[in-house]
Amino acid sequence: MPDRSALAAAAEELSTAVDRGRSLCRPFLRVLPVVGAAVSTLGAPFGSETVCATDAQAARLDELQFDLGEGPCWQALTERRPVLTAKLDRESDRWPLFTAALAGFDVCAMFAFPLTLGSLNIGAVDLYSDQERTLSTAQVQDAVTLAEICTRQVLRRALTESPVQRGEEDPDGFSRREVHQATGMVLAQLGLTAADALLVINAYAFARGMTVRRVAADIVARRVDVAEDWAPPAGSL
Repeated sequence: MPDRSALAAAAEELSTAVDRGRSLCRPFLRVLPVVGAAVSTLGAPFGSETVCATDAQAARLDELQFDLGEGPCWQALTERRPVLTAKLDRESDRWPLFTAALAGFDVCAMFAFPLTLGSLNIGAVDLYSDQERTLSTAQVQDAVTLAEICTRQVLRRALTESPVQRGEEDPDGFSRREVHQATGMVLAQLGLTAADALLVINAYAFARGMTVRRVAADIVARRVDVAEDWAPPAGSL
């Protein structure tokens, strides 16, 4: 029987990670039978970068995938589904360069989960084990749940470290009415909650170097369709 209390504790820890300055990776290790984890952004709009890693090997596995342009994290985000590799040497045809580069690494299994919000691709979580192993259906679902929370934290972290611009024309930075309207439109477009839709608008403004007010105005005037404009072309990142 899965330990639901462990998942609840990990989810709570992860959901407050940015505010409390805690790791986005550690909660995955508390719930899943893995020894290392890394969280990364991949491609547009935030570039390819390791956000956090539990250890040097996890960070190096991310770096190899950035350099080679292939591996579990890229596949997970491209296909928008978990990639579960119980034994890496059996998967060499999927990522030949990445698998060949693993010589000397104490890695036998890898699991990657996409970080997405609505139609937007953000990055991936990579988990590795030093033993061959599989994840149960319940464990995969737990990882998916944590990855969903992690996606929001990655966006919040980016916005906290580099706040979006505020318009000089408004003392409050932007028009609340326009932002509310734009939030409702993005909510409908992407099937998100209001809080997530507002987060997407802020992230879009950050990624484009625009003010939130300008982005909101463009959304309301239908000059911007976030779902279409931000999502990568099919089959690419």
